[in-house]
Amino acid sequence: MEDSEIIELYWNRNESAIDETDKKYGRYIFIIVNQILSNLEDSKECVNDTYLRTWNSIPPTRPNVFKLFLAKISRNLAFDKYNQLKAKKRGSKFEIVLSELDDFEEQMSEQNVEDEVLTNELTQILNDYMKSLTNEKRTIFLDRYYQFYSIKQIAEYNRISESKVKIILMRLRNDLKEMLEKRWNV
Repeated sequence: MEDSEIIELYWNRNESAIDETDKKYGRYIFIIVNQILSNLEDSKECVNDTYLRTWNSIPPTRPNVFKLFLAKISRNLAFDKYNQLKAKKRGSKFEIVLSELDDFEEQMSEQNVEDEVLTNELTQILNDYMKSLTNEKRTIFLDRYYQFYSIKQIAEYNRISESKVKIILMRLRNDLKEMLEKRWNV
């Protein structure tokens, strides 16, 4: 079934919309949330919560790209769940991935601007940066920092060595840091 047809089912409050979403995107949603939570039961719960949130969001929202709409909902729910569990579990792979970006967090916190303005500016910088990358580098960056794939998973998916992935990620972080410093005159 096409995405527009699934969205129309939601719009008409037809409960088969959830079944059709699950058939087409259930595995995709599960992979997203499980990369963050790394727990089968929590991930299944988050997938179900994604369907509920989608049901409650359509209408009034009519997403342009349904797959990305689902990805955003599922990631946000997984982050919320992760934050609930964070106090109990330390040193997860998610914290490790985020620790790689600590330099950028420090840079951002040093800026004396409103959060909303900073978010908009950072979004524009990231968009510009992503446009400047080759497809391979963009995929590796997104796999690591959006999908939270492990170095091993990225290497296997891209058919390159783990050391090459590490080097590419290190260079990408350094390039992004340099771009941020130039834009913010740090």
